[in-house]
Amino acid sequence: MSHVAVVLAAGHATRFGSDKLSATLHGEPLLFHAIRAARAAPVERVIVVARPGLDTGTWTGEPTVEILRINSDAMSDSLKAGIAAAADADGAFIFLGDMPCVPHAEAARLAAVIGPAYAAMPRHDGRPGHPVLLSSAAFPDIADLSGDQGAGRVLRTRDDVVFDDCTDPAIHFDVDRPEDLGWLASRDRADKN
Repeated sequence: MSHVAVVLAAGHATRFGSDKLSATLHGEPLLFHAIRAARAAPVERVIVVARPGLDTGTWTGEPTVEILRINSDAMSDSLKAGIAAAADADGAFIFLGDMPCVPHAEAARLAAVIGPAYAAMPRHDGRPGHPVLLSSAAFPDIADLSGDQGAGRVLRTRDDVVFDDCTDPAIHFDVDRPEDLGWLASRDRADKN
């Protein structure tokens, strides 16, 4: 099975009040943490769907990181662009640029459980999270999305989505406000002590 990772990073983060994906966490932009998580997945390449002007960094080694620039805030446009670029893959992991703490081992667990299913998702305390692994069977449905819809609307209607129950609540944590970055930094300091 060939898999690709898609990192969605084209939004402008109006709730954050400034350039969220460039905000610093542990000395580097928030987006870099998401790209690193995507590179840890069992993938042949990583596609970062980014807005024009966003610093996406320089990545060497494998898997390769490709930058796809789009000028749209709509979640569906980002997702459709990433899936179109991954069209030759058997599946695509979807990572969000504002989720810096996704456990790096989770993607491999999803790849192990998906089998012939439409998609695989991690679940903690009964709630699904990220990353999501879409099989290529889902790609045509993603192409039909519009507006600010993500894959969630499609996945909720399916009975052939499998779940990996995990113990890490980080599959739910996204950065929406500047205070979230402060909370993450203090949590990490506490974990080290």
